[in-house]
Amino acid sequence: MIDHIGIKTPQFEAMVSFYEQVLAPLGYASFIRLPLALTHGIKIGGFGNDRPQFWIEEAAVKPEPIHIAFKAGSRQHVDAFFKAALMARAQSNGDPGLRPQYHANYYGAFVIDPDGNNVEAVCHIPDD
Repeated sequence: MIDHIGIKTPQFEAMVSFYEQVLAPLGYASFIRLPLALTHGIKIGGFGNDRPQFWIEEAAVKPEPIHIAFKAGSRQHVDAFFKAALMARAQSNGDPGLRPQYHANYYGAFVIDPDGNNVEAVCHIPDD
């Protein structure tokens, strides 16, 4: 349903560094930084695997926190995301595990990023 999403932050470089670390286990990389000449001097960068799908934009003021869930290809990827996020100094907001209240194969982990956003990695595939 959603093609892409973006967040704004007053700490652009720190957030890019954070997401480079936590999204790598999910197969997402820093894909593009738009030229400042095209963005009126505002730093904007996008992450994805084949195209940018998650954007970070520089902002003067930190907006209200949001919830973001990234698709993981396996439960092991969720675990690796969580470990990378903690190493990047995220705060745990829910250890990796099943969330049967959502559905039988909902395996997710939650962290709080440096701007206070609730960031999740989730896998819907049964464990092999």
